[in-house]
Amino acid sequence: MGFQSGLSGLNVAAKNLDIIGNNVANAGTVGYKGSRAIFADVFANSLTGGGAGQIGIGAKVAKVQQQFNQGKISATNNPLDLAISGGGFFRLSNNGTISYSRNGQFNIDNSGYIVNSDGLQVTGYPVDSAGNVIPSSPQPMRLSSADIAPNATTEFEATINLDSRASGIALPFSASDPSTYTSSTSGTVYDSLGNPHMLTMYFVKTTTAGQWALHGTLDGGPVGDVNLGAGAGNPATLSFNSSGTLTTTMPLNLSLALSNGAVTPLGIELDLSESTQFGADFGVSALSQDGYAAGRMTGFNVGADGIIVGRYSNGEAMQLGQIVLANFANPGGLRPLGDNQWEETSDSGLALVGQPQTGSLGSLQSAAVEDSNVDLTQELVNMITAQRAYQANAQTIKTMDQVLQTLVNLR
Repeated sequence: MGFQSGLSGLNVAAKNLDIIGNNVANAGTVGYKGSRAIFADVFANSLTGGGAGQIGIGAKVAKVQQQFNQGKISATNNPLDLAISGGGFFRLSNNGTISYSRNGQFNIDNSGYIVNSDGLQVTGYPVDSAGNVIPSSPQPMRLSSADIAPNATTEFEATINLDSRASGIALPFSASDPSTYTSSTSGTVYDSLGNPHMLTMYFVKTTTAGQWALHGTLDGGPVGDVNLGAGAGNPATLSFNSSGTLTTTMPLNLSLALSNGAVTPLGIELDLSESTQFGADFGVSALSQDGYAAGRMTGFNVGADGIIVGRYSNGEAMQLGQIVLANFANPGGLRPLGDNQWEETSDSGLALVGQPQTGSLGSLQSAAVEDSNVDLTQELVNMITAQRAYQANAQTIKTMDQVLQTLVNLR
């Protein structure tokens, strides 16, 4: 029986060395999770049952258990390299066959899908035409390269200070004659085709205290191109109280006539409600509007919540989708497939799919990867231990051989 015990010890030590060697070989594999051998002792069945004097017949490897503890996160230069910080796995699709991975080294294929090195597609939630995430059934993530459509300006906000010390002007207004207005400012607005237009506002201090006339031009055109509320070509009146606060009801409705094929007139709400009339130089504190031209994608980034945001040449950004993660009640029950992939089993339980940073799911870090969680120092120590165990079991067999040889040589 000593031979059998020694032989089983050699077998489990050899298997342990195989596991350690595999860990060492994959120390540089992104997303790899190290394994360890779970040993169990072996007893022979007896017709009379076990007893206090029963001796075992060796050992066996009961299970090879993977360790799903967090690996170190390293930065890269690829925005589609993704590292999971916390629980969860990437959900990959191979023509509908689902597998799971912690390796986040992704790229875009020639069809616009986000894939791994084997061409498996990363799955996530799509977005609607407005860029809102639709948390429905996960599907392969495809990044649209289409230009973002233009958006016509509908609101224009300006915060200015008009100098209360300025002298009143009684001359007829002319945009080409600076002596007929007190101050001016300009801002870009966009039509339905995304074409930019320069809207210029002219402020004229009237002879009435606290009162200003507001004129406007579009692309330097005549005053008649802009309706500031009192009728085409007529100015709007801005009134301020003794504290310098604007009392004119806002917003003013602008009607801009266009002749370039875009929707006309272009209606814009002009809001000057935060403007003031103080005894200080004319100044513009803020100008903003909600329109923009058509834009082409110049880049994208992935947030910690998995949302992919595209950046466009017009300065706008739009959500393109959201990468999902999956977790399991028992990750140790997953079946390894190789190529940094696992598949769901009855032991692992059903996949719990959801958005990153929800439930037991971790967060994503873009331009980073999760390194192997193998501790090389510990593995080298384990290798020495396994080697000693192998040598000791070999010595057991050698000793039993010497004992039997002694018995054979008895006269």
